[in-house]
Formats: sequence, C-alpha cells, structure tokens
Amino acid sequence: MDRFRERKEQRLRPGSDRSRAGGVDPEIAAVVDTLNRSERFSTTSSCSGRVLLLEAGSDQTEVHKQNCSWLFVTHQKCQKEDVIAGLQKAEGNAVFKFEPFVLHVQCRKIEDAQLLHSVAISAGFRNSGITVGKKGKVMMAVRSTHCLEVPLSHRGTVLVSEEYIEYLVQVANQKMEENEKRRERFYAGIVAALSAPENAGQLDENVSTAANVYERRRRQKATKKDTGNGGITTNSDGESDLLFLMGTT
Repeated sequence: MDRFRERKEQRLRPGSDRSRAGGVDPEIAAVVDTLNRSERFSTTSSCSGRVLLLEAGSDQTEVHKQNCSWLFVTHQKCQKEDVIAGLQKAEGNAVFKFEPFVLHVQCRKIEDAQLLHSVAISAGFRNSGITVGKKGKVMMAVRSTHCLEVPLSHRGTVLVSEEYIEYLVQVANQKMEENEKRRERFYAGIVAALSAPENAGQLDENVSTAANVYERRRRQKATKKDTGNGGITTNSDGESDLLFLMGTT
C-alpha cells in the first residue's frame, strides 16, 4: 500500500475526526464525500462557513481560538437576538466573526492539486493555494477572504449599540449567502472535473489544461509582486476595504 492511500484510510477511519464538531458539516458533506471517493484526493479538515461569537480573557488584546470560549456559533444565517444573548454571557473580550468555507485536501500528485486549484479559483475562492512538503506531501487549501471580524465587548462591557449589532448580522448573513453560492459552484466544478470520461486521454488533457491555467496565474502573480503596485494594497479576493465593510463580495 502506498503512503498516500495509507494516510487516507487512517484519516477516514471511524472515530478519527477530532474536530470540535466531531464530523463533517452537513452543508458540505457531498463535497467531502465526492473528493474522498476519488483515489486522487483525501480531505483532512473542513468548515462549511460559520458565524460565531468568541470570548477571550479580559487581559488579552487578541482572540486566539485555542484560548477562548464560544458564546455562539451557527453554520446558517444568524439572528440579532442570538448575538445579543451571547454577549450577555461575555465577561471578557467578545469578537463577532464570519468565517467562509475552508477545505484542506491532500492530493496524490501535484497535477491533481492543480486541477482542484483551478476549480476553486473559478468558483470564487481566490485565496486558495498549494503547498508541497519536504517529503512530497501535496496539500491543496480552498480559501477565500470575504471574512468579517469585529470586537463587540471589552472586559465584559458591550462597546456597540443594538442597531450596530443588527447591521453586523445583516452583513454576516449577506456573506453567508455569497459563501453558499461559491460552495455550490465549487461542488459543481468538482463533479464536472471528476466525471470519469471513457477516453482516458481526455482526462489527461483536462488535467494538463488546469495545470497550464495554474502555472499562468502563478507567473502573473509573481510578475505583479516583482513590479510592485505603487504602494496600493489590494485584496486577494477582489474585495476593496469599503466593499468588505458593506458586505458586498
């Protein structure tokens, strides 16, 4: 048995999921199952996207997930009342967040990762990337940057009005809607890419095309980095700071 398949079988073994949720979010179960049924991919971690309220201790200026408590979390659209109820339990620093869909996949070969990367970029996950470990382990991360993070309380004292919380909930829900659309496009792209053609050469052609697209985008990105952009910082997901605040993606 090759090393890739061995790792995949260990990871998919019942009881091996040690995440907080204890399993795959139902909203992306089809995506994860489709990838894992392929001999080319093995998912390692995922989140469908969520809205949450985190609390860190009153002596901390930054919120780190491993050192905080969850006051409220949902993988669906949220309600203002749920956020307010969570804030009432906060004794430290509470932060309201929206985190988009994320998926980490180990790939058998770099060409498989390049194909998956092409699908992710086309679906709108423009912060996706590929890493190759020293021992040849190929990982593909599906990510985007249309997130949201706003502090709401400090040392138990709420810093914003109820009207502002309602506005933040609207923004987060808009982002959740866009997140769902991107997930749907990603899933459709995976199904199309992994549909087994009768002609094996056609599959090789599809992989080669996706690899060429990936290489071209990588070179373009490197060129832009070398030439600079006049000191203007742009968002890798195509969102300006103003649009980020307004929730337009």
